[in-house]
Amino acid sequence: MMNPSELETLDAPRLRELTRELVEQLSAQQHQNHESAQSIESLKRELLFKSTRIEQLSYELARYKRVRFARSSETLNGVQASLLAEAIDCDLGAIEEELEQLRERPKSAGTHRPRREALPAHLPRVAIHHEPESKSCGCGCALTRIGEDISEKLAYEPGVFTVERHIRGKWVCAKCQTLTQAPLPAQIIDKGIATAGLLAQVMVAKFSDHLPLYRQEAIFARAGYAIARSTLGAWVGACGVQLQPLVDALKQAMLSHEVVHADETPVAMLKPGNGKTHRAYLWSYASGAFEPIKAVVYDFTETRSGKHAEAFLGAWRGKLVCDDYSGYKALLAKGVVECGCLAHARRKFFDLHVHNNSQVAGQALNYFAQLYDIERELQQLDAHSRCQIRQARAKPIADALHAWMAVHRLKVPDGSAIAKALDYSLTRWSALTRYLDDGTLPPDNNHVENKIRPVALGRANWLFAGSLRAGQRAAAVMSLIQSAKLNGHDPYAYLKDVFTRLPTLPASSIADLLPHRWQPSAAA
Repeated sequence: MMNPSELETLDAPRLRELTRELVEQLSAQQHQNHESAQSIESLKRELLFKSTRIEQLSYELARYKRVRFARSSETLNGVQASLLAEAIDCDLGAIEEELEQLRERPKSAGTHRPRREALPAHLPRVAIHHEPESKSCGCGCALTRIGEDISEKLAYEPGVFTVERHIRGKWVCAKCQTLTQAPLPAQIIDKGIATAGLLAQVMVAKFSDHLPLYRQEAIFARAGYAIARSTLGAWVGACGVQLQPLVDALKQAMLSHEVVHADETPVAMLKPGNGKTHRAYLWSYASGAFEPIKAVVYDFTETRSGKHAEAFLGAWRGKLVCDDYSGYKALLAKGVVECGCLAHARRKFFDLHVHNNSQVAGQALNYFAQLYDIERELQQLDAHSRCQIRQARAKPIADALHAWMAVHRLKVPDGSAIAKALDYSLTRWSALTRYLDDGTLPPDNNHVENKIRPVALGRANWLFAGSLRAGQRAAAVMSLIQSAKLNGHDPYAYLKDVFTRLPTLPASSIADLLPHRWQPSAAA
């Protein structure tokens, strides 16, 4: 620091230099204060978001508990009541997992957890030892083993339960009394009893094999250890929350490509406390049939409104292969390119031919057959070659089909079934034939319709989705399972490895676990 009296002795250059230094210091201080203010505001916004979300989840948790444990006058049969109960158990587990993540504290803090019963003695035990890498203390002395901690995890291979005994030796330095002990590996459910393999089995059985939890409870009982369906439900809910970031990353990967297929199918949904089902929808979005990645992402919504498709696709502006459902039309006004489904157009003539033996429909089917014969030859070609062959061979057939349709439309009365079939194709002709000018496009939407069939098959076992949360969780988990299947993976092996690696994987590396990039770990 300089005395004010010393300023009298300074010449002009030194005074200018001193002034510049003071201005720079003042500017730096103001910048620092501005950054601090921004940081405080950011922390305030984050705190407000978390407190609001915690309040919402706490209310939702209380509401679900009332429905789950209170007497109900709902007229549900035994199977329906069981399915509703397990859906609510899963939702309770998911909400509690989200609350713990928001509170950012150990799950044991401030909460009472019931004492866990010991695993049955008759189950086979497998000892897994965890010891320090070095038997030397930091002070240079050798460590002495003075005991061990043992925790048991329930493992399951189809039909057989085993118990993993994780043994952690306690090592102490005789000189400085430093205690050393190897940590337990991180788990997908903190302090949970289930191994990654058992959790993967439950998730695959529920969301791939469509086995409700009450059936899994009976299967586990036959294997030697009955796991309460409420416990299974809590596991499903917690795992669903943990898997969500991976599903979000899969969606981003799919939407980074130019071509996407879209379709939707109805699913019954029961609102807790209502006792009645209403029609909800499961939307399927798949990467293009000729895109370099194989992925499908499901989205569960309470209605069929087109706003759900807009919300899912967000800022994506590519080529959407879809049917003529009006819910997609708003996307087209925002720059999405509509690519029609030739199979839908053909189906209308096929139904007429089968049920009415229509000769006109039969002629249309001959044209469609010629177009599909060409497509079967082009599956393995690159986009450029595919486009060239389509232009040379398929386009003349499509032009002839269009001319034939225009002529016959003048001959049939308005409102007739054949008129409706012809109008469907004629009014959408540009979208239906867009694939002829673009080798990256398929001729129809069968690619995604095949991905939604497992869902349709599972509805007979579901009867209904127990809640909006349950439907959204099922959509998320099925996205990973079906995408794993598309890439040739065993979904059980995939989820088991994901549950093993996810707890310690940095957020920047989560893409390594996406089904189209996944490679089994050495331990798997």
